[in-house]
Amino acid sequence: MTVTLLTSQSAPTATDADALVTGAFQGPNGPVLTLSTDDIDLMAALTALGATGKAEEITKIPTGGRLTAPVVVVVGLGREPGQAASQAGAESAERQAYLERLRRAAGAVARDLASATTASSGSSGQVRRVAIALPADAPDEAEAVALGSLLGGYSFRKYRTTGGTPGDVEQIVHTAQDDAVGRARILAEAMTLVRDLVNTSPADLVPADLAAAAEQVAAAHGLGVQVLDENDLAKEGFGGILAVGMGSAHPPRLVRLEYTHPDAAGTVVFAGKGITFDSGGLSLKPPKSMETMKSDMSGAAAVLAAMQAISEFGPAVNVVSYLSIAENMPGGGAQRPSDVITIYGGKTVEVLNTDAEGRLVLADALVRSGADGPTLLVDVATLTGAQTVALGTRTAGVMASDDSLAAGIADAARRAGEAMWPMPLPEDLRKGLDSTVADIANVSGDRSGGMLVAGLFLREFVPDGVRWAHLDIAGPAYNDGGSYGYVAKGGTGSAVRTLVQIAVDVAEGKLAGSPDGGK
Repeated sequence: MTVTLLTSQSAPTATDADALVTGAFQGPNGPVLTLSTDDIDLMAALTALGATGKAEEITKIPTGGRLTAPVVVVVGLGREPGQAASQAGAESAERQAYLERLRRAAGAVARDLASATTASSGSSGQVRRVAIALPADAPDEAEAVALGSLLGGYSFRKYRTTGGTPGDVEQIVHTAQDDAVGRARILAEAMTLVRDLVNTSPADLVPADLAAAAEQVAAAHGLGVQVLDENDLAKEGFGGILAVGMGSAHPPRLVRLEYTHPDAAGTVVFAGKGITFDSGGLSLKPPKSMETMKSDMSGAAAVLAAMQAISEFGPAVNVVSYLSIAENMPGGGAQRPSDVITIYGGKTVEVLNTDAEGRLVLADALVRSGADGPTLLVDVATLTGAQTVALGTRTAGVMASDDSLAAGIADAARRAGEAMWPMPLPEDLRKGLDSTVADIANVSGDRSGGMLVAGLFLREFVPDGVRWAHLDIAGPAYNDGGSYGYVAKGGTGSAVRTLVQIAVDVAEGKLAGSPDGGK
């Protein structure tokens, strides 16, 4: 299914469409409509149908020929925004929460109509053209509505051989904010790339395939690209990536992407974990835990997609990205617990658990990034199950070289519309990584604070004098539950918006510089 997004400044009620979408806030005395029309008594219909305006509640009202569209779809927007939330352009938490409600409302309707379209494929009842009259006067509102609508209409049907085939859909957002809708289109395309890659069968996305996808993106968007295969990795000493990939019949890859701007204010480096399938290696995962491990390359996919979006937005910053790609399998050549490996740059690691492999492939990239002279270094990974224990499945953890940077990254995520929370790196947990035979062990004997211990491990490989942040997206990267808002089951596209916002913030001087080296 192809979703085409348009804008219009005409009257929504006069638009030729199969459905007209509008919203209703949850007021103290019942629903409060965001669209008024004398052609049909929508409020009476909502009251009769028991609608309340609660978030993502969907009510369909036949128009009986009184409007051009045969049905009005009213979606709940939750409580009415207060003064802080209603101020266009405000960066308050209230405003951001309101924008997220708009995104989710638009996504919920798009999902509902897409499912109806699939079910009625080939029939005259198919919804092919949707007029969207949700609050979109301000640029951030228009971007939220457009992004939610595009992502809500997402469907991954690569492997489907039965059931209805969804037809193409045209979404018309009633707003004058064309630029904002254009931004939403760029972000949606990037996040859709991540979703498609994550949802692809791991048999069809081995390391070489993911590297090839990166090359395609680079060619299409004018990015510099370099791919190191297993021979190059061995020659240059990328011991972490090589060790993790030793048990697989599909050898690892390291991809380096580069975006440059003539007026760059600095250089940002992103590094993404790209484990195309994680069995745990010889420290084998239980079968149930492997079912979603095709998503263990979500960090690398997010970095790739962010580079695609950044190339289109064109911020005045240089961005280098590394995709550390391997398949973690328990083959005859697999690394063993108690093996000692040498990371790029020479530091040795005692591998006590082969299922703590993401930190090993990232370590190589972190050290290598020093040659790029980054103003800021950010890695993103589905790194630890402990992240979901601490923060749940919808909030990512942020660890950094200093507290102010962690707070700054979390703030950038909030402004981008993603939930991330700053976490500490307690020094007392570092001793758990001490090894009797190597410079450091890859896990601690104490299971406490597993997300933080992983962050402490990565910190050991950050180049001196570089500010660094680590995003653990283990929970948010993959939705294994029911669909909600603009999030379908499967890959979500988590961290793409945050990475793009970080690049923009550095270009604008908000995250530039390093007061103390951060280490």
